[in-house]
Amino acid sequence: MKKTGARSSLASVGMNPPSTVSSEGWYEKLYQMLLGNIPFSLILTDPSLRVVSANRNFIEKSRRTEDNTIGRPIREVFPEAIMEFTQFEAKIRDVFNTGLALSGSQMTYRAPGVPIRSYFYTVIPIKTGETVEHAMLVMDDITEKLQLSEKVRMAERHLASVVECAHDLVVSTDPNGCITSWNTAAERISGYRSDVARGKQLADLSETTRRKDMAAIIRQLVDGGVVEFFSEINLVSLAGTLIPVDWSFSPIRDDSGKVSGIVAVGRDLLERRALEQHLYQSEKLAALGVMASGIAHELRNPLSVSFSAAQFLLEPSEDPAFQQECVGKILEGIERSSLIIENLLRFARPSSSNQHESLNLVAVVRETLNVLTPQAKLQKINLIEHYGDTLLPVVGNANLLQQVIMNLVLNAYQSITNSGDVSVMTRREGDKALICVRDNGCGIAAAHLNRIFDPFFTTRPVGKGTGLGLSICHTLVEQHGGSIAVESSVEGQGTTFVVRLPLAAAV
Repeated sequence: MKKTGARSSLASVGMNPPSTVSSEGWYEKLYQMLLGNIPFSLILTDPSLRVVSANRNFIEKSRRTEDNTIGRPIREVFPEAIMEFTQFEAKIRDVFNTGLALSGSQMTYRAPGVPIRSYFYTVIPIKTGETVEHAMLVMDDITEKLQLSEKVRMAERHLASVVECAHDLVVSTDPNGCITSWNTAAERISGYRSDVARGKQLADLSETTRRKDMAAIIRQLVDGGVVEFFSEINLVSLAGTLIPVDWSFSPIRDDSGKVSGIVAVGRDLLERRALEQHLYQSEKLAALGVMASGIAHELRNPLSVSFSAAQFLLEPSEDPAFQQECVGKILEGIERSSLIIENLLRFARPSSSNQHESLNLVAVVRETLNVLTPQAKLQKINLIEHYGDTLLPVVGNANLLQQVIMNLVLNAYQSITNSGDVSVMTRREGDKALICVRDNGCGIAAAHLNRIFDPFFTTRPVGKGTGLGLSICHTLVEQHGGSIAVESSVEGQGTTFVVRLPLAAAV
């Protein structure tokens, strides 16, 4: 490293050697150390604009040597295009003339054989008293910073694109729960435009009865707590309708770890609920198809009796009592047939509402078994009913609970090859209402126990089952806040399914 004027330049900024040390050696050593380790490119010029010193950073990045840099005019050190673009000579002369530092500017510089680099540069006067002896050109390589900034901008654009293209609601709030962003899906689902939603409390757009719950979740996250991963809280649309939304929440933290906001991702459940309802109905109709032969047999008996009685009435008779008996048989057959058809229609009819209401579980079970009795007779199955209580109050949807019972009982029927027993029992167990469906059929292999509630899992031959029955049962029971389990299962010795539902106040 060559240098000229180092001593006076360092002294001008207040760097003086200790009294016990040679000033010339001290200045030389300090100067070399500073220039060699500083992370910027530095060039020191004299009033004639010749380079009197250049540090290692500049020499290495410019791909030059000290010999062809030190003592050369500055216009020979930089490419001509750079000199014209930056007007270095004019700017450095201004610094010598005015004694004022040049405010920072940005330039792009490419040394031979190296990629383009971007620099932020300033020119600083080095004075002795009021005289500017040297001008120092300081160049900070900001290439990586610019590239990082561009990557950050690209990441931000990518994230914004993902958020805007998402089918789910993506909402962010400040720590007070005030909405700060509202994506396109949120606009489409709720009816609120982004500019209208921003500034509102997310809790205020929730169902009235759940606003406190939404506010509590946000407050808990801000306080550093953990909330349930998914929370179903209805959103009130601009039109005033309730939209079922499954929310998941995550805190946004700043560099210090403090929660600066909340991100809430909500999935619109309307479409899924409609699909589930369609699936439940399809499975129910498939179950009715399985029972069709038993139902036909059950209808045939009263219709045959009614037909025979009507035939007798067509013939002349002098016995009024006999004619009266024939009329009674006809009426009885019609009434029994109507009851069977009414039970079928009630069961096959799609649920008009997914709302839960107070029910007597015993009545729901009895009504379902009335529909299933004909099939049991046809398969020579002894259907045993046992009710430990006449009243088991639960809150639920009767149509969906009937589907659970029907699937379990039909599965029990199908597990019996020739003839056997299927028992259905209801009783209390603490704060739970139990439905036990037990058969003495083929049982379940131990290897299949962990999979019986998986969708589309079935051990039946192709075309004999969809594998959705038990999966649907599991989903419906969970929707009622209950549980379903195989309580005893030994292959070849029958199966017992137990459904537990929360008891409610007496209906």
